[in-house]
Amino acid sequence: MVKAEGEAIAAGAEAEREETGAQPPRTLLPGATIGVLGGGQLGRMMALSGSAMGYRFVALDPAKDAPCGQVTPQITAAYNDRDAARELARRSDVITYEFENVDAGVAALLTEESYVPQGSALLYTTQHRLREKAAIEAAGVPVAPYRKVGSLAELEAAAADLGLPCVLKTATGGYDGKGQAVIRRPEELAAAFRQVAPGAQADVPELVLEKFITFKCEISVIAARSASGEVKSFPPAENIHVDNILHLSIVPARVPEEIQRRACELAERIVSGMKAVGLLAVEMFVTEDGELFVNELAPRPHNSGHYTMDACVTSQFEQHVRAICNLPLGDTKLLTPVVMVNVLGQHLDGAVQAACRANEEANRLGVSPKLHIYGKTESKTGRKMGHINLLCKDTGDGLSWVEQTNLWRN
Repeated sequence: MVKAEGEAIAAGAEAEREETGAQPPRTLLPGATIGVLGGGQLGRMMALSGSAMGYRFVALDPAKDAPCGQVTPQITAAYNDRDAARELARRSDVITYEFENVDAGVAALLTEESYVPQGSALLYTTQHRLREKAAIEAAGVPVAPYRKVGSLAELEAAAADLGLPCVLKTATGGYDGKGQAVIRRPEELAAAFRQVAPGAQADVPELVLEKFITFKCEISVIAARSASGEVKSFPPAENIHVDNILHLSIVPARVPEEIQRRACELAERIVSGMKAVGLLAVEMFVTEDGELFVNELAPRPHNSGHYTMDACVTSQFEQHVRAICNLPLGDTKLLTPVVMVNVLGQHLDGAVQAACRANEEANRLGVSPKLHIYGKTESKTGRKMGHINLLCKDTGDGLSWVEQTNLWRN
């Protein structure tokens, strides 16, 4: 009976590969080389974690002193440089990416010439909000009501249909609040359209109008799926944004355990339904009534999952390496409450001093600050330069430490 079940699973996996064009899974043991498309901080932390497991890394990034390139060999070239992509493929046993806005042509080339277990289909879906929302709905998971918009007249009609307030977003690109506008009154429609689609007259980019969800809080779940189909998720993080940039992630999230459980179930349903390999970050709104609406996806390690580096049995970066190399996924258990606080350019000096000096307040609160700096060469206002994981007995103590050290106040 066990043999028959195994044969059925294998047959189902083969049918899935034929349907999606996915490559057959390969198990890559330590000693193999992982190629990373992108050399930012996510690639850096992935390389540091994977190197500890015995893997080698090589990154492709246009910046000469990229964060990942400081800790691993790097090919310095533009992301759309096909010769450089072929060189990455030649030097790698498996290729992954650390950001989703990868050139589609290069992604397709790499899947033809190398082993890319994440494939290009997932990128194709998550690079476009309309395709992403359709995929989430296909997995049986709710999203906020939305409409496709291609002109000011269509925007006005969609706003009348959905009702205000709404959020207008570009279908592609945009992050940390860029490429979007909140519309609260009808007289704001034209200005929002000009803001999100500046200068667009004859050739308007695809836009998405989303119904504004009145939410109690925002949470995110990092789910992982291995190349052979094993799925696990990390505990949900409660996320607090300031000026559209993630400020804090609080774990455990301050929502009932039943909502946390449902959030993990939804994230695992999406990562399974999309046949993703590696990590998938699922951002959600939690309403006062306890409803969950998925807001966005990211097919990679995520800022809100940085808490796992110090507070979980397995970090999100180790889990991603395990997933793409087809190793058994690691234990996602939370070992301690934690508050992750981002360090932006304008906070860098003060945050480093606060985390590194003898701190009586941290001792009094029972908080252990764990500092992670990304090695970016230029510190800019609003730019993520690092983060601090505050390990604590209670997340309230971690929040008190952030408040009393005046982080994010200057």
